[in-house]
Amino acid sequence: MSLLETASGFADRHLKPEHFLFLRGCYSRARQRLAPLIRRVYGTFDAADLRHHLEEQLGGDFEILMVHSSVDHLAPMYTGNPLDFVKMLMEFCGPDRTLAMPAFYFGDPKIGGAAATFKQKPIFDIRRTPSQMGLATELFRRSRGVVQSRHPVYRIAAIGPLADELVAGHETAGSPAGAGTPFDFMARKNAMIIGIGKPFEVLTQVHHPEDVMGDDFPVPASSGESIPMTLVDGKTEISFELKGRMPLWRRDMWKLRNIMSPTLLREWTFHNVPLFTTRAGDVTLSITEAAKLGVTIYDEP
Repeated sequence: MSLLETASGFADRHLKPEHFLFLRGCYSRARQRLAPLIRRVYGTFDAADLRHHLEEQLGGDFEILMVHSSVDHLAPMYTGNPLDFVKMLMEFCGPDRTLAMPAFYFGDPKIGGAAATFKQKPIFDIRRTPSQMGLATELFRRSRGVVQSRHPVYRIAAIGPLADELVAGHETAGSPAGAGTPFDFMARKNAMIIGIGKPFEVLTQVHHPEDVMGDDFPVPASSGESIPMTLVDGKTEISFELKGRMPLWRRDMWKLRNIMSPTLLREWTFHNVPLFTTRAGDVTLSITEAAKLGVTIYDEP
């Protein structure tokens, strides 16, 4: 684990959210001030350079590419903009492969988390509610031809030959990431997951085996309360019940390195930008097999 990862993890565990956000803001401002020096040390790249790098590192052996990203974290080395980044990814996948990105929504910050928000405002507009996963994901979500899964929190946006199948039925699944969800679909397909500007700490696929195993997953969890809602998708209104398992132990994503080998969970940098890649099926299988032995990415209190 890098010094930055260690410091970030410590701050996240021990500081109040407002203090953590303050420190993160200080870090971002410091990087902006030091931008000329950072570029001199690590060089610069544009969207075309990044595409060439992805072609070298990933090849083309995938049906679906699920991208977790942060264009902010590409700075100051990246000289393009978020739209250039999105267009590059769409061109990289081309017409024969499917591109997917998270369009998650975790609630109105003025109200609280998702549960508090939807208790107060039990209506979620699939098409109008913006993604909270960064500007690139929102630009992608709004792009022509992109479809979205019908879930108020773990919404997935996708375009390509498998996009409709990928997002179908999310609103009728019994859990946010389990059977019948886009994460389940990706686990059964040749789906590659990549993080660009993000460490694997953001790997949402880890929730799939947890939700599929349910009570057999060796970490105690609270079922929480169910929140009745209405999902709005254009002229269609859908009755929906927000529910899910909440693990009672603290997740430590860095433990995933003990469960997945470096060949299954690859990490590297490009101009000092962190990248990772894995396959959805490998994540699900690795965590499931480890869980059967009592090994998880959670810390027992």
